[in-house]
Amino acid sequence: MQQNLSDLIRSTIPTPLGEMTAVTSDRGIVLFDFSDNPHLARETRDLSRYLPGSRTTEGSHPLLTQLTAEISEYFAGTRHSFSVPLHPVGTPFQLEVWQALQTIPYGQTRSYAEEARMIGRPAAVRAVANANGRNRLPILIPCHRVIGSDGTLTGYSGGISRKTELLRLEHRFM
Repeated sequence: MQQNLSDLIRSTIPTPLGEMTAVTSDRGIVLFDFSDNPHLARETRDLSRYLPGSRTTEGSHPLLTQLTAEISEYFAGTRHSFSVPLHPVGTPFQLEVWQALQTIPYGQTRSYAEEARMIGRPAAVRAVANANGRNRLPILIPCHRVIGSDGTLTGYSGGISRKTELLRLEHRFM
């Protein structure tokens, strides 16, 4: 899963829920998270484990331009899925979990237990929840669509209030 890349480009993108930090490789977006996430520095450092030799610099890139347009359309309610290329990096298990997240339809939710069953590991509920928490591409890989088995909103890197707003937005524009 490792790829040697020399340059990653970072930019900030304003959204109605706060500024987000975006990082892209030439293959796709590798990180897109709320700039005030207390784990953002760790997430950024962890990229070097999966992309050895990479350097991150501020700048512009066509994929960041595309992401900015698509995230704006998402918040306007006119985009229900993203076409910007993604380049998620993580463990094989995390990648499997994140792939399952991408199958949850816009405006719908699944429980962590349902997500564990989706990947054929019904006993791995906590591991699935942990992998969701390590998702470096929230909104694009929609971990906000996963809720507790009892229907409660639990865990989200951007905070429960943002998770609530994302789910409200998607229900409003369904």
